[in-house]
Amino acid sequence: MTFGAGRGKNFDMDNFVEIGNIRIGGMSDLLLIAGPCVIEDEEITLRIAAHLAGLTRDMGIPLVFKASYDKANRTSVQSFRGPGIERGLKILDRVKAETGLMILSDIHHPEEAAPAAEVLDILQIPALLCRQTDLLLAAARTGRPVNIKKGQFMAPWDMRNAAEKLTSGGCRHILLTERGTSFGYNNLVSDFRGIPILQESGWPVIFDATHSVQLPGGGGDRSAGERAFAPILARAAVGAGADGIFLEVHPDPDRALCDGPNSIPLEDLEGLLRQLQSIRKAVTQG
Repeated sequence: MTFGAGRGKNFDMDNFVEIGNIRIGGMSDLLLIAGPCVIEDEEITLRIAAHLAGLTRDMGIPLVFKASYDKANRTSVQSFRGPGIERGLKILDRVKAETGLMILSDIHHPEEAAPAAEVLDILQIPALLCRQTDLLLAAARTGRPVNIKKGQFMAPWDMRNAAEKLTSGGCRHILLTERGTSFGYNNLVSDFRGIPILQESGWPVIFDATHSVQLPGGGGDRSAGERAFAPILARAAVGAGADGIFLEVHPDPDRALCDGPNSIPLEDLEGLLRQLQSIRKAVTQG
């Protein structure tokens, strides 16, 4: 497909993937990918997962739980990174066993792909690594679905090349995630034309509403953020045709160990999700 030829054309019935019992894209229900930015400890991770599982089950929203076992691109060497791959995967495996949720986490090195795939249902390629050929090919070889986050430095049409690296390695279940574009120093903007442009690749598109309001490095030795704008961007993205929404959530964002300034308080999540469901229904059903 020539990029640009179909801009504004959403909800192609062929634009979907099936991961486990969840169908993503096309005319399907809006997918939610949500969880804390990083695994802080086992107790809080399980508590957040259980809350999300109960809420989305009652609302009929398909959910993939996300938490990073390692945040390798923190602003400062002093920043909390998480428990690491061995301990982190054990915690995520327990989340899966106790909640029945599908699990997503980031991988940063090719050698992480195989052990991560033993636990994770979806491997995620971080935005800053979305062009790393060896990492993408290693993820593809696991046979697991892969979510690629669009680099803040990338044009949406260039993500087709990243997806083709995965397909060349045999991956047939791909998600593309929009998470804002660098705009000057310590700032990101969201261009919602990117959602239908990314969909022209043939893969479902997720919008990361919380990372899109991050201010990278805006706190000097840490990133800042403007969480008040995340619900606004989420609503706009669903209106623009996004197939899913990515939200970092936390019971007390001001005390979160990573990305608190752009995380959604758990207590605010239900109201936002109901708004997003209504918008999705209006857009897909008219």
